[in-house]
Amino acid sequence: MTVIAASLPVIATSAGVVALAEIGDKTMLLAVLLAARYRQPGAVIAGILVATLANHGLAAWAGAALAAWLAGPWFQLAVAIGFLAMAAWTLVPDAMDDAPQLVNRAQAFAATSIAFFLVEIGDKTQVATVALGARFHDIMSVTIGTTAGMMLANVPAVLLGERALTLVPLGLVRRLAAAIFAGLGLWLLWQLWPQLIR
Repeated sequence: MTVIAASLPVIATSAGVVALAEIGDKTMLLAVLLAARYRQPGAVIAGILVATLANHGLAAWAGAALAAWLAGPWFQLAVAIGFLAMAAWTLVPDAMDDAPQLVNRAQAFAATSIAFFLVEIGDKTQVATVALGARFHDIMSVTIGTTAGMMLANVPAVLLGERALTLVPLGLVRRLAAAIFAGLGLWLLWQLWPQLIR
């Protein structure tokens, strides 16, 4: 129980950051598209969960591995700058590319898993997961948190469909997510400052 309790701040931070970054993101638009195409919310949600666990597990591992390999204040400075860059990137709205051609109802789960995994590669939430993995060195907690954040944003999108996109003030959410990323970056810079000026 103490291991889980110790990880709750990491899980909560990861979930909050990614949930806000995901709102209005291209993967959220893909979730709406898949829900409209299949009309099988359970299969689409399960596919999103599996894809996110796989993708973000790898991303958190990559971040933690990089942080262990490149230990020191200069790598932490790069992570802080990465958070600040994420703040700027979050302010840019996403547009949905051409959606993959999904075949039929029986393949909804597999098609959603594959499409979501592929679209998430290089996405801002994946990049944020790498940065969170590097910052916290806790692969499991970061993966759980970022996956929870993705589900917090995408499950309502799947269940509400296109209405979800009109109910949420995307500009405000983007600004809030950018402020959180900027706050994380500035906080890390503040912690690093004494080491960098030596």
